[in-house]
Amino acid sequence: MAPIQRTAQAVWSGDLRSGNGKISSTSGILKETPYSFATRFENSPGTNPEELIAAAHAACYSMAFAFTLSNKGYQPTSVETQAVCSLEPQATGGFKITKIRLETRGQVPNIDAATFQQVAQEAEAGCPVSNALRGGVEIELDATLV
Repeated sequence: MAPIQRTAQAVWSGDLRSGNGKISSTSGILKETPYSFATRFENSPGTNPEELIAAAHAACYSMAFAFTLSNKGYQPTSVETQAVCSLEPQATGGFKITKIRLETRGQVPNIDAATFQQVAQEAEAGCPVSNALRGGVEIELDATLV
């Protein structure tokens, strides 16, 4: 199978504090979506890089968990994941993404809590986004069987 490539583009105008940008993706789901200093550091409407990383991680992990459960003979009813991406100021200046916390709830018939936890960890170890971030970012997993 050939590598799968996905493309997004960001355009920034102006300086950091008063400037603004727009993000677009080839699929069209992001189309000149605004981002700025205020959307990143002041919670103004719009998106920011950390929110997009969290969304990608939540989506990827949910899929990886459902895949891993299915491979082990369990058919999930649902897997819901929230990813919390932490951006922290650094003593040397600037900011760093330091941690992503995955909070997952799964409805999975005929599985016990211990097996659910084991499969959740296996899925995180195989999640492509987790693996892309691993090494530079702490990844924390909280999985709950409902």
